[in-house]
Amino acid sequence: MSTTNLDTPGRALAVGAHPDDVEFGCGGTLAKWAADGCEIFHLVCTDGSRGSWDPDQDPAELVSLRQQEQRAASRALGGKGEVVFLGWPDGELEAGLRQRWQIAAAIRKLRPDVVLGHDPWKRYRLHPDHRNAGFLVTDGIVAARDPLFFPETDAPPHRPSALLLFEADEADHVEDVTDWVDAKLAALLEHRSQLRSTMHISDGSQGEAAAEREREAFEERLRTRLSDAGAPHGFDAGEAFKLIERL
Repeated sequence: MSTTNLDTPGRALAVGAHPDDVEFGCGGTLAKWAADGCEIFHLVCTDGSRGSWDPDQDPAELVSLRQQEQRAASRALGGKGEVVFLGWPDGELEAGLRQRWQIAAAIRKLRPDVVLGHDPWKRYRLHPDHRNAGFLVTDGIVAARDPLFFPETDAPPHRPSALLLFEADEADHVEDVTDWVDAKLAALLEHRSQLRSTMHISDGSQGEAAAEREREAFEERLRTRLSDAGAPHGFDAGEAFKLIERL
């Protein structure tokens, strides 16, 4: 049986493997909560240095660009643009103890009521960063809540009240984001370096009309996906999650 619409938390932490993952997974939910007074935080595990189809792209320049884009996307959702970047190499993220310590430390420092992240148990997932980022969230929550894990961290233990996993095969919770689709789109489009590779929107070199058609097609795909998630619950648009509350 599915549930809908958590009470707006005071603080929410969304963890993504790469810049733009959070916007795809839960951008509408974050925008809705931020408008209702929630303080939202982003944490990005990798540096995004390989997120380009251009073989001549300078990786260091791409890292800087993607950080700027992620901060702008956070602001578009109603955040302050304050983003935690762990900086692990794109494509090489491991669910190791050092990374778990970083996630646990962030949870203890930021003290979110709700944490959002990738579902690590999604079937047939190809990208290891998404899978490992998901396990880091679940493992990090356990470490953050229990005092004998990582006692050297500066902040005391913290237990969030809920975990929302996006990209879940067996979603059982939906947030109504009907009024926040435009905010989600605006945040995604701040990731300009990803327009071609992720959103399949050309840079205009084939003509502005073609780029506009591709942009409209992307927006339509996204709106359809949100409509499909929301319709069973009477929402015009929804974001679906696996909800875990017994943390």
